[in-house]
Amino acid sequence: MITDLALMRLLQLVSPSLPIGMYCYSQGFEHAVEDGWVTNSDEANEWITGVLENCLLNVDLPIISRLYDAWEKQDIEAVEQWSSTLLAYRETSELRAEDRQTGQALARLLVGMELDEAIIWQRKNNTTQATLFAFAAVKWEIPKYEAIAGFLWSWLENQILCAVKLVPLGQVAGQKLTYELSKKIPDLLSQGLQLKDHDIGGSVFGLALASSRHEMQYSRLFRS
Repeated sequence: MITDLALMRLLQLVSPSLPIGMYCYSQGFEHAVEDGWVTNSDEANEWITGVLENCLLNVDLPIISRLYDAWEKQDIEAVEQWSSTLLAYRETSELRAEDRQTGQALARLLVGMELDEAIIWQRKNNTTQATLFAFAAVKWEIPKYEAIAGFLWSWLENQILCAVKLVPLGQVAGQKLTYELSKKIPDLLSQGLQLKDHDIGGSVFGLALASSRHEMQYSRLFRS
């Protein structure tokens, strides 16, 4: 069971105030709105659900699980492998840059909190947010299931905040989206944690297209 201190550390890791710059990124959502693919709450729900079920489920969840296991075993070779694998699944330069930059920012933050093993990850080309998130979770003794649930929650909250700003949606509509979409997290975790190595992978064409077109978008609020 999660301890009180581990719970506090998890809440700190998933807080939107964590200074790693997640608020700067929409992961293609901004261009989906720009092109009229997402114009209301129902379409926002459909977009976020699609990314959850076709990308997070098949790529991020199983890989962060393996990163957690590798950090727990102090198997740095496996950490390097899975971090590079996760980055390779990012289909555009924006998505790769986002993962690398937020991961390096989290590494700098953790070094400032006396987790000195994160030092080398501040400049590594294969750094990802999930790599350092898993590292912190292991060091702070946050159980794997709860840690990955928190990671998924943090991603979901950021996407809904993007929807509130961009569509735009009202605050109540945003909270309703959070209420509905968060119901999916337990089933997604159950499925994602059972995937074998050969099952990992997936492509979300709409996300890749939106992200690649966002790279050339003239006027924008977000970096991805």
